[in-house]
Amino acid sequence: MLTSIFTLIIDAITGMLAGMLLLRFWMQAIRVRPPNSVAQFIFQLTDWLVLPLRRVLPGLGGYDWSSLVGAILVALLASAIDVALVAGFAPELILLLALMHIGQWILYGFMGMILISAVFSWVNPQAPLAPFIASLSDPLLRPLRRIVPMIGNIDLSPLVALLALQIAMQLLRSLGGALA
Repeated sequence: MLTSIFTLIIDAITGMLAGMLLLRFWMQAIRVRPPNSVAQFIFQLTDWLVLPLRRVLPGLGGYDWSSLVGAILVALLASAIDVALVAGFAPELILLLALMHIGQWILYGFMGMILISAVFSWVNPQAPLAPFIASLSDPLLRPLRRIVPMIGNIDLSPLVALLALQIAMQLLRSLGGALA
């Protein structure tokens, strides 16, 4: 019982930190400038890990690799703690679990961005964060908008994207279960 509670706490903390690191990488990759309040939150939460990593890993090709490597390190740490609580020290299991964590965090992040963007577009498209969230999810939805027609005035591409992300999540889980 205590092990599962401790695992839940570790997964929640590392998931939030890695999510911010992955968001920082995504914002830089698609060249989106966040509002000041969001930027301050993300940078203050992640600078302690990203700035030292930048000394070792400079940005190449216009990407902030230190944010991505930071997320991978957080995934490795979370996986090592999870595996140590259950199975001792198994490096191959730690690596597999870390890859699963990164994949899940990326898929959940994209799902969250798409859902929040859809809610903003329905409820309050003029909200201050709406353009920022829309620009984060637009690279995922733009290719689908070319394929999925609008019905009336309703864009169904977020539903198709969410379905595709759910399928990817199921494939990731089944692949992880088969390899474990």
